[in-house]
Amino acid sequence: MENEAVTAVVVTWNRRQLLAQALQAIQGQTVPLGRVIVVDNASDDGTAEMLATQFPQFDVVTASTNTGGAGGFALGLDGALEQGGTVGCSAVWLMDDDTIPEPTALAELLASRRQHPQGPPALIASRVVWTDGRDHPMNTPRIKPGVRRSELAAAAAIGCVPIRSASFVSVLVDAALVRERGLPLADYFLWNDDFEFTTRLIRGRRALYCPASVVVHKTKTFGSTDADPGERFYFEVRNKVWLFTRSGGLNPLEKAGYAGSTLRRWARTVAGSSNRAVLLRGLVRGLADGARKGPRPTSELIADAVSSSRPGGSRA
Repeated sequence: MENEAVTAVVVTWNRRQLLAQALQAIQGQTVPLGRVIVVDNASDDGTAEMLATQFPQFDVVTASTNTGGAGGFALGLDGALEQGGTVGCSAVWLMDDDTIPEPTALAELLASRRQHPQGPPALIASRVVWTDGRDHPMNTPRIKPGVRRSELAAAAAIGCVPIRSASFVSVLVDAALVRERGLPLADYFLWNDDFEFTTRLIRGRRALYCPASVVVHKTKTFGSTDADPGERFYFEVRNKVWLFTRSGGLNPLEKAGYAGSTLRRWARTVAGSSNRAVLLRGLVRGLADGARKGPRPTSELIADAVSSSRPGGSRA
């Protein structure tokens, strides 16, 4: 495991300058990457030209339409596993285009993966901070509920914490496990796609939060997803219905617990909104659409979305 090949997947949409910062930080990692894949979700801000000029060595997958975070990471992971397989690529490092990893971020993730006494975890998540150094509440994993003492001790021995889910803001996932359990569900588009995917990977396995691996999440504001979401609330509701009724990521007891906390959070979000009518419309539509039919097959969605790809260099 000392010479593991790792592929980084970065998903972007119309954030050219932040993307350039993220890719420069990836280039500056103390551990070399086997491959970097950038998924361009049909950006129209000059992202394609910037990538061709400044990062010609990276592989670029360009979607014909914006597939959202869910579709973007599905496209990127599909590309990583298709060419790298489970022999050439042992792990995939996922991150958003506004995520700036510290130079040792990947090295710390790999060290935890190697040193974990109970074997390589399903995934390992970085510590995510905002621009002022505070832990970002949008991406701070919670300790795994009901974790056993032995699992807690094994994680603590290497400076980590057991977790049950993670976000797409810097997470190292096991390539073989992704091949076994499937890609992110592209039809989620945004919201809860990372929760569904990571809980599906982790179920019955172990996962870690690694505070020593630090990335900066350059969101415009500091806060959690409970902030007034506007029209996007539709995706939160629809996708949660899909999660609780059709996903295998959570067991029945976990679904009951998360469903209860979700209802309480929805109530707080609507009550605190400056435009409750918009959220209530999203709530009704989301409940109806989520109950009526499930997500479409990811394989079909990503096949339809790819308009072009540009193979780059083999190393970062």
